[in-house]
Amino acid sequence: MSEGAAGAVSLRTIALQWTRIGVTGFGGPPTHIALLRRLVVEERHWVDQSEFEDGLAACNLLPGPASTQLAIFLARRIGGPGGAVVGGLGFIVPAVAMIIALSALFFAQAPPRWVRGAGAGASAAVAAVAVRAGLGLARPSFDRAANRGRWLGYVVLGLAAGALIGRYLVLVLLGCGVLELAVAGGLFDRSRAHSWTPMLIPAASMGAGGLGALAWVAFKVGALSYGGGFVIVPLMQGDAVHTYHWMTSAQFLSAVALGQVTPGPVVATVAAVGYAAHGVAGAALAAAVAFAPSFALVLLGGGRFELVRTSSRAQAFLAGAGPAAIGAILGAAIPLAAALRETWQFAVLAAAAAALLLARRGVVATLVGAGAAGVAAALVGAPMPR
Repeated sequence: MSEGAAGAVSLRTIALQWTRIGVTGFGGPPTHIALLRRLVVEERHWVDQSEFEDGLAACNLLPGPASTQLAIFLARRIGGPGGAVVGGLGFIVPAVAMIIALSALFFAQAPPRWVRGAGAGASAAVAAVAVRAGLGLARPSFDRAANRGRWLGYVVLGLAAGALIGRYLVLVLLGCGVLELAVAGGLFDRSRAHSWTPMLIPAASMGAGGLGALAWVAFKVGALSYGGGFVIVPLMQGDAVHTYHWMTSAQFLSAVALGQVTPGPVVATVAAVGYAAHGVAGAALAAAVAFAPSFALVLLGGGRFELVRTSSRAQAFLAGAGPAAIGAILGAAIPLAAALRETWQFAVLAAAAAALLLARRGVVATLVGAGAAGVAAALVGAPMPR
């Protein structure tokens, strides 16, 4: 058995290495992918470069958080199903634990004024982070587009949905994917058509903000999102703030900021929504539901990733859903900015936009700086959003 073969690397080694990445992986999916590549390809030689690229390409064709799926896939490749579970948990759990701990601080009944200031300051920068994330994805997606007219149309549809109907964004993403699949001629293959049908059925009411509703929101985040971590924002915002009233707009902005400044997968942000809805138990439920599809996809289909990567139908679907997701990320910036309440927050937003879009500063550093500005505003008596 070769060094990189499934089961050849001990679970202890996988646990240590994947947890290290989960604890130190600040900066979102690009950082996670670079750290995983360095570990498994360049340093340990567990996986060769071509297999790493194939796995990454397949994960990008699947719904849900691609870097999380890649982490689970690589752990499965070198440690078997047990390695997938151990590595996946090592990558995910640190972020979830940090989010829960910070949520307890920021969403307390009467947090200290400086904490409120830090949350309000970091929150003010979130809309600029969304624009940076969307623009970062747009150029390579546009360059790959076979039909740039349809690509632009999908982006516009996603932008409108992200700005106006975030709760039902998933239907727009799926609709754009299915439309592109139909244009490519792959929708009505009798052996395949049935697999898309259940995905187009909107969820029934899951109760007035109970655990069923929370589970559905988390499922949308983990299983039906395309285009990177930030697309979860419009998927969650409408439900968390306006439909079920688990959080105020200011608290939701703080939750998004927490998801950006902590290491590990951005999808762990859903734990903050779960905490606001039902405390620690809600946070644990939301995280479990959101990440379960990633484990299922890799454990059940990891051996068929080559088929996914080379599937013309999967590529066609993503050619529609992917641009729509990019539009949704850009569209999410509109309600995120509209949720700001204080004049000084708009000044912080302008400074963050300049730092991110003009000076090309890092997201984490910009959010920390915005949080520091919020603390300063709080200490001098500036009004705090509620």
